[in-house]
Amino acid sequence: MVDGIFDSHAHYDDDAFDADRDRLLRSLASHGVRRVMNVGSSMESSRTGIQLGKEYDFLYSSVGVHPDSAREICDETLREICDETLRELAELAREPKVRALGEIGLDYHYEDNCPREIQIPAFERQLALAKELDIPVIIHTREAVNDTLALLKKYQPRGIVHCFSGSVEMAKEVLKLGMYIGFTGVLTFKNARKAVEVVQYAPADRLLIETDCPYMAPEPLRGRRCDSTMLQYTLARMAELKGLTPEEMAAITWKNACTVYGLPE
Repeated sequence: MVDGIFDSHAHYDDDAFDADRDRLLRSLASHGVRRVMNVGSSMESSRTGIQLGKEYDFLYSSVGVHPDSAREICDETLREICDETLRELAELAREPKVRALGEIGLDYHYEDNCPREIQIPAFERQLALAKELDIPVIIHTREAVNDTLALLKKYQPRGIVHCFSGSVEMAKEVLKLGMYIGFTGVLTFKNARKAVEVVQYAPADRLLIETDCPYMAPEPLRGRRCDSTMLQYTLARMAELKGLTPEEMAAITWKNACTVYGLPE
């Protein structure tokens, strides 16, 4: 077992963990997981993540509104930005253990959940807020490459494109912006051709490992509820692709996560 793992993207506020959250979180150190970033996806989950950070020393949090919840920021009827929500988001972002704004972005795969006419202004205002607060962002993008890259180039944020599913060409653009790229258990899937190509292409000092739990459990645990104890599989696969030992890969991704989130190593 490899020690010193940083799960750079998790959702322990999710109700999938209601039955055993405390027991699971307290067990992570025995599985080599020493830090976790709990990522907000709505105003409610952002608030809950902050509370988790107060309960567990090793857990930090981000706050933000996922594209599926973009109506919290942009009123669908009036097509107006909700300044009150943005003010609260800014207040939450100033909490001591909040280290990023996210996850924010665009998701056109599930556009029925929220139309892009709502997603885009909500994303843009959160990018602007991150610049104003000088904190990194955690980007979610699915089937929205062109619009995502256009806004990232416009605002030039620092941060992460998480659960990376794009091509090497997209990775090149993200890396040019100085951003990091996160990979989940998808990297271990047999059909993960694009993810494998990007990990092989990208420099090791820009890579992160993450669970996105409770989703994206790696092989051979695919289909189960995911949690940070499963990162050993993702780490081993990334190390193999980079020609490194799992211990070396853990040290590199630990340093990368600490750097992007502004934490001591």
